[in-house]
Amino acid sequence: MKRRDFLKGASVAAGAAAATAAASFPAPAIAQNKRELKMVTTWPKNFPGLGTGAQRFADRVTQSSDGRLTVKLYAAGELVPAFESFDAVSSGAADLYHAAEYYWQGKHKAFNFFTAVPFGLTGNEMDAWVQHGGGQALWDELAGGFNIKPLMCGNTGVQMGGWFNKEINSVEDLKGLKMRMPGLGGEVLRRLGASAVALPGGEIFPALQSGAIDATEWVGPWNDLAFGFYKVTKYYYWPGFHEPGSTLATGINKDVWESFSDADKQLVTNCALAENNSMYAEYNANNSDSLDTLLTKHGVQLREFSDDIFKAFGKASEEVLKETGETDDIAKRVYESFIEFRRKSMGWSELADGGYMAKRKMVLG
Repeated sequence: MKRRDFLKGASVAAGAAAATAAASFPAPAIAQNKRELKMVTTWPKNFPGLGTGAQRFADRVTQSSDGRLTVKLYAAGELVPAFESFDAVSSGAADLYHAAEYYWQGKHKAFNFFTAVPFGLTGNEMDAWVQHGGGQALWDELAGGFNIKPLMCGNTGVQMGGWFNKEINSVEDLKGLKMRMPGLGGEVLRRLGASAVALPGGEIFPALQSGAIDATEWVGPWNDLAFGFYKVTKYYYWPGFHEPGSTLATGINKDVWESFSDADKQLVTNCALAENNSMYAEYNANNSDSLDTLLTKHGVQLREFSDDIFKAFGKASEEVLKETGETDDIAKRVYESFIEFRRKSMGWSELADGGYMAKRKMVLG
C-alpha cells in the first residue's frame, strides 16, 4: 500500500471514530458547562457610577469566562426591591448582589464597617485594610453566617456632606431636621437631634421634592448632578463626615461560590477587584467637572461645615462606633481591627497624601 493511501485511509477511519465518539456524548455537553447567574442590585438601572459599575462587573465576568458564567443584572425593583437584595442572595433566590453593605445593618451592625463609618477609612485605606489588614477574613466570617461570600466591588471615595434646604450654621440647626442618611452616620445625626431615614437611591428625589425630608446625602457631585438635587435645594455642604471612602460590594450566595472551580473563584475575585479600581477612578474623573457644573450653571451654594459642627459629629461618631463594637464577639473583633488600622493609617496618610497636597497647593495655588 502506498504511504499516501495509508494516511488517507487512516484519516477517514479517525474521522469516523471521532464522529462515533461525539455521538456517544449527550448533545448539550458543552451547554451544560455554562451557567447564568442572577445579580440583583440596590441601584436604579444604568445609574451613572453605581448602576453602570454593577453592569460593568457583570459584563466583565461574562466576558472573562468566555460566556461560561453569564451574569444577568436586575436593577432595583426588577426582581426584588432594593433593600431585599441581601435576603434574595442569602436564600438563593438570586445568585449575587451589588450593593453597599451598610444597608444590611439590620442583619448585623458590623456590616457598616465594610462600606464606610463616620470618621473611618478613606478609599485607599479601606482597600489596604480589607486586602492586607485582616478585613477580608473578618468580613468572610460575618457574611458567611448569612450564607454569603463578600468581595469589594467599587468605591466612590470621600462623599459630600449633603444637600440642605437651609443653612446649617450650628449644631442647633440640626435639631428636628429630617435627613436621608443610612448607616452609622444616621445614628450620629439622631444623637444630635436630627431624624435620619434610610432610602434607596430611586426614592430620594421625590422625598426631597415633597418635603418628606429636609436634607439628603447621596454620593458626590457626579451622582448628585445626575439625580438633580439642585432643582430642589441649593445648599451643598462639605466634607462628609459619614462616608470617607465608601466601598461597594458584591455578595455571592455561598453555595454558588463553593460550586465554582478554584479558577472561577479567582476569575470572579479578579473581576470584582478590577471594578473596585475602575469605579474609584471613574468617580475621581467625573466629580470635578460635575461640581463646576453645579456651581456655575445651576447656582448651587457650596458651604463648609464649621469646626464646631464637625467636632460634634466627631464626638458622637466615636460613641456610636464604640457601642457598635460592643454588639457581640464578631462586632468587637471587626471594630478593634478597624480602629487599630485607622490609627496606624492616619500618620502615613497625613504625612504622604496630606503633606503632598498641602505643598502642591502652596506651589500651584
